[in-house]
Amino acid sequence: MTSIRKSVVALAILFLPGLPGLPGLPGLPGRLAAAPLVRGPERGALVIVGGGRVGPEILTRFFDLAGGRDAPLVVIPTANGADSYPDDWPGLKMFKDFGATHVTVLHTNDRKVADSEAFVRPLTTARAVWFPGGRQWRLVDSYLHTRTEREVERVLERGGVVGGSSAGASILASYMVRGARENNYIMMAPGYEQGFGLIKGVAIDQHMLTRNRQDDLEEVVAKHPDVLGIGIDESTAVIVRGQQLEITGTSKIAVHDGRGVESERQQRNGKKYFFMAPGERYDLTKLERIGKRPAAEP
Repeated sequence: MTSIRKSVVALAILFLPGLPGLPGLPGLPGRLAAAPLVRGPERGALVIVGGGRVGPEILTRFFDLAGGRDAPLVVIPTANGADSYPDDWPGLKMFKDFGATHVTVLHTNDRKVADSEAFVRPLTTARAVWFPGGRQWRLVDSYLHTRTEREVERVLERGGVVGGSSAGASILASYMVRGARENNYIMMAPGYEQGFGLIKGVAIDQHMLTRNRQDDLEEVVAKHPDVLGIGIDESTAVIVRGQQLEITGTSKIAVHDGRGVESERQQRNGKKYFFMAPGERYDLTKLERIGKRPAAEP
């Protein structure tokens, strides 16, 4: 048998029916399909806040990444649940008080509207997008797999910044927690487990220490060991640029990782997660801490 025929036969055997596939990769045999990579955006940045007050250090980084306080900012408050959001909606106050001069509110509960060219027009020139808190299922119902979601991704592709707080934080990840319509205690809600995927291979929880949620991601990572769990406390943010994650704000984050170097250390200490504090950084490729950001970096 020639080497070419041997290769063809071997490949055919690998694709025999009945071999299990991996979640998220239907049709690929388990032995060929690699686990999803943890991956930040190739361009642009994410500012992901765990709820509570968004302090000046977080807003400063957000607007610096956007290109300044005059940068076009689109706020999408749909998670809040109100029918409409006038220009004097209180949720815009923190941006206006901080000196933002070009703020547009974008909201709809109608997927057809969210998929229209007219609705997404402000996003086509935006340098920054912000998703405030509420219930993340509302964002899924309105925007997942629509033109709105695609235009938010393009803000990053142009080198802009996308941020969110509380529900607006969880929706940014590829795996979305607390998506149930009934309440926000159910971590894995069928039909509401897919987020926008601006950071891939990750699940993001919020209000972590304030609401004693630091253990809650354990069940998600146990069921989906290829997912990196990140719990973020209030008034605290992770800033993701490429394959680096940095913590800023006033409290901590918890990292639930069943694969990396840090996981081996935490298992020796009898823990299922570890904490990181403001100024610390994490490598999303190596799944390990890489020290603090040099003062000269933006």
